Amino acid sequence: MAYTEEDYRDEELQRRSPINRVMFEKKMFLAGSWGADFHPELRPREGDVVLLPHKGIDVFETDLPDHLRRRGITHLVIAGMTANLCCESTGRHAMEEGYDVTFLWDAIGAENLPAYEASVLVNYPLIANAVLTVEEFLAAVDGSRPPRIEAGDTVRGSDHLEIGEVERVVEATDEVEAHLVVPRGLIFPKETYIPLDAVVRRAGRDVFINVPRIVVGQMPWGEPPRRDDRRAKQGPRAAEVEKLYGSRSPSIQEGGEKPS
Repeated sequence: MAYTEEDYRDEELQRRSPINRVMFEKKMFLAGSWGADFHPELRPREGDVVLLPHKGIDVFETDLPDHLRRRGITHLVIAGMTANLCCESTGRHAMEEGYDVTFLWDAIGAENLPAYEASVLVNYPLIANAVLTVEEFLAAVDGSRPPRIEAGDTVRGSDHLEIGEVERVVEATDEVEAHLVVPRGLIFPKETYIPLDAVVRRAGRDVFINVPRIVVGQMPWGEPPRRDDRRAKQGPRAAEVEKLYGSRSPSIQEGGEKPS
């Protein structure tokens, strides 16, 4: 962040939101000042990309997307400040734009514990494919370990909570999708069949799926996933839908134009 006179005089950012008002009144992040500078231990090195400053709480509202597209980057790993504002807003925007988002929960801070826990425990697990520690992330990108899932691996949800151990990994057939089996135990009273494409990370012997543990019991995973079921979950083809919302279509399509 770095604010200039033009931001407040011409754009009136101090009237945009309460957080902008607070920063204005407290002279936070004024351009060229100590508050706008990088922490000495985090200053960019030669060759590092330095983004244009964001003026709100969303780092995606800078030239970040341009750099990501130019470099062919598809995965975004988020750390820093603050959990419930900049980190969460940037992660939400990136996810909506199609990026695979990971939050490093022990490298993210907030002004207070309730704000931190609301983001890390409730919101992140629903908008990010993984919420990891720094150590787990480094293990996930360590090329010395085989990426394949093995019996005995620990399955964790996107909220980092343990689901159980992998009993076996089942290859795809003409009728059944590839999946892993977690036996019944203290957490779930029956076997759980998790589609292999729900797995998004493997860090050491930990396997992460993109569903929070609290929701796993509500998933239709009480039997092996069938290919016919997958096709049903995908829904109808766009050209076959008369009205997108059942009773109505978006206004732009009201003239009879079918979705493509």
